Amino acid sequence: MPDTNTRRKIAIIAGAGPAGLTAAYELLQRTDILPVVLEKTPDIGGISKTVTYKGNRIDIGGHRFFSKSGRVMDWWLKILPLEEPEGSASAERMLLRRRLSRIYFLQKFFTYPVTLSSDTLRKLGLIRSAAIFFSYLRIRVRPLKEERSLEDFLINRFGRTLYLTFFKDYTEKVWGIPCSKIAPEWGAQRIKGLSVARTIRHALRQSFKRTRKITENLRQQNTETSLIDQFLYPKYGPGQLWEEVARQIREMGGMIIREQEVIGTRTEGDRVVQVRVKDLPTGTVRSMDSDYFFSTMPVQELVRNMQPALPEFLREIANGLMYRDFITVGLLLHKTAARELPLDRKYDLGALKDNWIYIQEKEVKVGRLQVFNNWSPFMVAKPKDTVWIGMEYFCQEGDALWRMEDSDLIRFASRELNVIGLANEQEVPDGTVIRVEKAYPAYFGTYDRFDLLRERLSQFENMFLIGRNGMHKYNNSDHSMLTAMTAVDNIIEGRKHPANIWSINTEQTYHEKKA
Repeated sequence: MPDTNTRRKIAIIAGAGPAGLTAAYELLQRTDILPVVLEKTPDIGGISKTVTYKGNRIDIGGHRFFSKSGRVMDWWLKILPLEEPEGSASAERMLLRRRLSRIYFLQKFFTYPVTLSSDTLRKLGLIRSAAIFFSYLRIRVRPLKEERSLEDFLINRFGRTLYLTFFKDYTEKVWGIPCSKIAPEWGAQRIKGLSVARTIRHALRQSFKRTRKITENLRQQNTETSLIDQFLYPKYGPGQLWEEVARQIREMGGMIIREQEVIGTRTEGDRVVQVRVKDLPTGTVRSMDSDYFFSTMPVQELVRNMQPALPEFLREIANGLMYRDFITVGLLLHKTAARELPLDRKYDLGALKDNWIYIQEKEVKVGRLQVFNNWSPFMVAKPKDTVWIGMEYFCQEGDALWRMEDSDLIRFASRELNVIGLANEQEVPDGTVIRVEKAYPAYFGTYDRFDLLRERLSQFENMFLIGRNGMHKYNNSDHSMLTAMTAVDNIIEGRKHPANIWSINTEQTYHEKKA
């Protein structure tokens, strides 16, 4: 056991997700500092955990393992090596998977991201296609001079008609408010490098490309994230990787303590000196001193529990930060032979190769649909006989959807499959429901004043905010990991201001449009 009395310590608050576990691993590999990970839930992996239901595994939100950061790619493959082409008996391997995501609209499949290809134009019809084309030309000639909202951002890149056709309804389904009320920074982070011209160029390159080395394909340095064509994936879902990271952290002497809620943070001057921690199983409250503090907990909760309290106007900003919550309804379907497909169905879910499908249909609430068989056959207990899917819903904690009983939600999701023509309710013998609070930090509410709060929190020289909720920044897992790695770099180099952490995922443009 490590000597916890003499070693410098870092408390990693709400930390058993990608950012917190990466920080703990890096500290143990590169310093003599003891990381103590305090995790509120009983789980490992945060939103990147894998949930198992009767042998079927659920990936919450879908996690494709790819990055333009060689540091992150090498890190992943160090933890779980890539499976050899001829296959491996070992379960501790990454699979190389082909990517396919499509948009389901008008009960037809469109490529994602949308391109003005002959197939797209044929499915949209002549009148709608012409309107999209001329709308796009108009915005290229006279772009909006100022982008005050996400709506302006999208119109400037795709034209008003294409925005209304493929972006507006889905985005508002995700966030629950009009695009005109969302800050343009969301688009700048998630789809900044995507445009009609770029998708067309990519399609042309794909038509003539030659086979590249696997490592070149994986990094795809010059490819917009939404256009990547293959990715790494752990055999048993993303949680497999983070469970392995947690195992190695413990093996190296690090501490991961679950079901620990941080209920207070005490500061002295520009240093954090102590956190108060509640052991959830027993209700016992204790204080913990530390030399450094890494926080991945929601900024709103961190600020609310700081003592002495920050000035009132900063607490108002923190209290006004908003989040979007998330529900996955896992549904198990029996595979249907093509000849037995009902007459009212054009598609067989078991035959589709999509990883996930963006549901653009207005008459249903489901936002995306994952086909777990296509992420990895090892995610499904009986992949030859069943199709295991995830119906994804974006909601607000406490709203009607969130409060719905699990059994009612399963029936609701099954009926929506029937409405959009992908399956009948009678084909769903079983299902389960997973709810995730504060899954997505939102770019509305008091977000327009967030910079003021960020600058004050950056003045605490021994506290580093990392990860998606820790920074209230819509990062993918690779960016969350980079924030943790950079925070460790700063400690090693004696850097006290975290400006370089906040610069991650500002100039780079390799996000996928995902919720």
